[in-house]
Amino acid sequence: MIKTYNGSKLGITSSHKKALLRNLATNLFLHEKIMTTLPKAKELASYSEKLITKAKKSNLSAIRALNGEINSKDVVKKVFDVFVPRYKERCGGYTQIFKLGFRRGDNSKLAVIKLVN
Repeated sequence: MIKTYNGSKLGITSSHKKALLRNLATNLFLHEKIMTTLPKAKELASYSEKLITKAKKSNLSAIRALNGEINSKDVVKKVFDVFVPRYKERCGGYTQIFKLGFRRGDNSKLAVIKLVN
């Protein structure tokens, strides 16, 4: 399990934050690019990079750790089949965050987070 002690609280409980990061990471790995608010994108970048780094070991404990964090078996398979070979030589920095501006309804900062090639 990836610990989420540091970073912002995002104004939610720790269990809600854990579920939020799991869902955002699942969607990021599935679509390789998602749009969310800037604070969530910053938290997600840290969380997803730790997951990819752990997956790069490609042993049984890494598979079990990712299965514990990500609920979709298809996404876990995609991480090991697509992202681990893609980032084999890279030592970090698997995500990029692009600021988009402000949301029309509540004026919150929006960002796009994507996995680099």
